[in-house]
Amino acid sequence: MKLFKRYILVVLITLLASVAFAQGQIRVVAQVDESEDIYTGQDFTLHIIVDGENLPGQADLTPIKNFNPRSTGNRDVSQSSISIVNGKTTRNIVKRYVMSYSLIANRQGIVAIPPLNVIVDGKAYKTNPVEVNVIAPGTTDKLELEVTLSETKCYVGQPIVINVKFFVSTEVGDFRFNIPALDSGDFYVEDPEVSSKNVKQFQLSSGIKIFVTQTRVRHNTKEAILLEFDKILIPKAPGRIELAASSVSADVVTGTVRSGRRGMFSVFGGQKQYKRFMVSSSPLTLEVLPLPKTRKPADFYGLSGRYTISSSAEPTKVNVGDPITLTISIGGNKFLKPVQWPNLESVPQLAANFKIPLQKSSPALKGGYKVFTQTIRANNDRLTEIPPIPLSFFNPGKGDYVTITSEPIKLDVSPTKVLTGADLEGMDFFPVNREVETVKKGISANYQDRDVLRNMSFSPVTAAFSSGYTFLWGVPLAMLIVSLIAKPFVNITDEKLARRTKRFALSNAIKALNKIPAQRTEQKHELLAAAMTGYIADRFERIAGSLTPDECNRIIIDATADASIADVFKIIIDDCHAARFASMDIQINAEKIAKVVTLIKAIEKNIKK
Repeated sequence: MKLFKRYILVVLITLLASVAFAQGQIRVVAQVDESEDIYTGQDFTLHIIVDGENLPGQADLTPIKNFNPRSTGNRDVSQSSISIVNGKTTRNIVKRYVMSYSLIANRQGIVAIPPLNVIVDGKAYKTNPVEVNVIAPGTTDKLELEVTLSETKCYVGQPIVINVKFFVSTEVGDFRFNIPALDSGDFYVEDPEVSSKNVKQFQLSSGIKIFVTQTRVRHNTKEAILLEFDKILIPKAPGRIELAASSVSADVVTGTVRSGRRGMFSVFGGQKQYKRFMVSSSPLTLEVLPLPKTRKPADFYGLSGRYTISSSAEPTKVNVGDPITLTISIGGNKFLKPVQWPNLESVPQLAANFKIPLQKSSPALKGGYKVFTQTIRANNDRLTEIPPIPLSFFNPGKGDYVTITSEPIKLDVSPTKVLTGADLEGMDFFPVNREVETVKKGISANYQDRDVLRNMSFSPVTAAFSSGYTFLWGVPLAMLIVSLIAKPFVNITDEKLARRTKRFALSNAIKALNKIPAQRTEQKHELLAAAMTGYIADRFERIAGSLTPDECNRIIIDATADASIADVFKIIIDDCHAARFASMDIQINAEKIAKVVTLIKAIEKNIKK
């Protein structure tokens, strides 16, 4: 039956393409892939097929936003063939372009997908309505889902943990999680620290990655397999957030069908029968409170939770100017990603008494702590300690801001002997020979002949043709002559400069992106956004400072007709801009920069010529 449905889908697409080609016009149709049953909470595919043209269209998905549409890619499936009849060669070309979107079936029964407006090559078209039969999966006590939050009340920017437990006490095949909280848009979603042992990576239909552990447990008096994962949710804004019920749909083995062929040697095999089942959790509510506006420390940068800070140094007995390795460890919280480098320069005693290099090494995660290492040097011998290092954060338990400090570190600093020129030349008096001797306070030579004298009178002509002066006036003169000769052959216009800027937009953007890892952490998100908008400005003759994420999105869509690339580009810039005000640090690492480079290359490749 499923194969028959797939066959009907292919035949329908082919017939539509043939009719469009025969009439010499463009047709835009919508089609749902129903080759497999569609269950509640499961994702299915909607195809928008453009026949008669091999250009992508721009679909308005607003009427189906409740299906949580997500682009799964576009394909040019045009075909050409050559036929020879009675010696006459005919070339047939069928132009076809397919845009695919993943939708989520949010209720059972006959679900109607309304007509969608699609712009193709500047002209407006409307798709046909589509009806989808969504089947309610079965229920069973052999599957159970539990979803909990570590807190039911928190503050803006406070990381909380959503824990998902899926208990399975039967044999299952394919299973799919649907966790609305992860793609609701109300949170920044991050991964907690996970060990690589017994962890498998899965991807939700929304594209979010999860790291699942699998253990055997006893649950409700039955042996079961527990699939469990955590995600970090960081609320973006205050208010009451209603989290819809999460669900898991799974193919459960319900029996075995024998198959085989009777004959001299009868062979019987077993084929498992599956039926779709689904379990849901209870809906959740989270109350998000705003951070207080008063008593906020000057060095507060958005940390919310409970933290600890400690420091150590090696060695502690040094001379002035000797290197000291200062190690700062920040812990006390499961989620340490937003923790930034301590601002050592803002500690008065450190800045005044120690030399602190601008270069900083990347922090490391060790044993539940984020560890920062910096080399400092004492600049005087009056020091007796490395002063305490502060850390400010918002403590949800107290409902107020807190500043804690590390313990001071005792130091023993000795003065360093300063070598003078006399030390280097020699202070002792001793005879060398009758004519030359080393005298106290330096080396001195005695000369008696007039050969030591030199005529130092100044001559303009001699100076002008000396090697040093010849270089000073000769090089500018040569450059002037070359420029005068080359000027008639080189005509730089605004159009040529614009073309040159376009041509080097990609390489300049990649150079700017590759420089970001060496910059300060708090500057990386701004540099990333500047590199991305700078590329759009150079490539499409815009002014970088006036570009907004929405304008970048529109420019990319106009140039490439690929909304998925444009959306990802916009989201990254939005996140970078949000990092200026949000209570967390947007992590800009090598993986993020590589993703942006790939994105820019894709834009360059897909630009319509």
